[in-house]
Amino acid sequence: MTAEQLLAADLPAAFFPATEASRTVKTIRASWAGMEERADEIGRHFYATLFSTAPDTRDLFPVNMEVQRSRLLRALVHVVQMVDQPDELIPFLQQLGRDHRKFGVLAEHYGAVGDALLSAVETFAGDAWTPPVAKAWRDAYDLSAEAMSVAADAERGPASWMGRVVDHRRVGWDLAVITVQTSEPIPYRAGQYLSVETPQRPRLWRYLSPANAPREDGTLEFHVRAVTNGWVSRAIVAHSRIGDTWRIGPPMGRMSINQGTGRELLMVAGGTGMAPIKALLDDLGRQADQPRTQVFLGGRTWEDLYDFGALRKLSYSNPWLDVIPVVEKDDGASGAEHGTLADVVTRYGAWADHDVLVCGSPSMIRATVSRMLVAGTPLDRITYDPFTID
Repeated sequence: MTAEQLLAADLPAAFFPATEASRTVKTIRASWAGMEERADEIGRHFYATLFSTAPDTRDLFPVNMEVQRSRLLRALVHVVQMVDQPDELIPFLQQLGRDHRKFGVLAEHYGAVGDALLSAVETFAGDAWTPPVAKAWRDAYDLSAEAMSVAADAERGPASWMGRVVDHRRVGWDLAVITVQTSEPIPYRAGQYLSVETPQRPRLWRYLSPANAPREDGTLEFHVRAVTNGWVSRAIVAHSRIGDTWRIGPPMGRMSINQGTGRELLMVAGGTGMAPIKALLDDLGRQADQPRTQVFLGGRTWEDLYDFGALRKLSYSNPWLDVIPVVEKDDGASGAEHGTLADVVTRYGAWADHDVLVCGSPSMIRATVSRMLVAGTPLDRITYDPFTID
């Protein structure tokens, strides 16, 4: 039985009834709201407790904890706040559990992490830490940890893959296209993302989306922009070299094309969100039939549309594809639509009869999806992966 089958069979019954889940989430959110502004302090307490009670977990984290400090804590809080959304949470936890195998996470680590989380939250909650609040946090975490552990135990594939950098091309001062060839093909779907670890930043992982559908030779093309305070992205852009060995984690994400709906497609991409869109178009072009596909590609300036030429060339040879450039700051010479992606896409209508895929930074995704919902796009037609960019 696969991890998906096991979880589908066992976990929905284990998750709370809807009313209890809603009550649990309200309790957790209310208590977290009173201490969220002290997240950095809570993070320090969390890691101090974890490393004290389970010292072997220290080797799972980077030497410099500055970047990592609040990341795991915020991720844990996010997860326990989703226990009233099992249809969304279960697949995410399946992927997360399989992904964490690359760290060497053991079953006993889940208990230590949970204890450290509750200790940190209790310490900073003060008088708000009542028995009902403690039970809500514990129950939510235990269910989430169980889901991850079950998926990890059921997985028989590799925990990670090794890849060698075979090309590194700068396409701007803050942007590079890197090609990595893996020792064996990674079983990802076009549109999914992978975590990578580079020799320049050991034990600091970054999520990247391949810009190509799976290839027989195992090569992956990644588009990486150096973001502010992005330790990993800046190191990849400036210091990756041909011959570097990368470690790559299991595929994650739900970005994909459902070709059984018969609906036309709308794709909205900002910045390096172009990468998963290119992978999806690459895969779509290999199919026997392609739905009419409209792509909006946006950036602050024309220079941000670094790969627009490749997509435009693709549209010339594929009549089912149309690509529209969008820039926020237009000098009038580019011929692009003017405005944010949210502005321009909703200017064209509600797209209620389309399947919609949105790729880009978390802020771009939030703005675009929010505007589309207001414009009348059904939520169940919109697909996006809200992972952080560094």
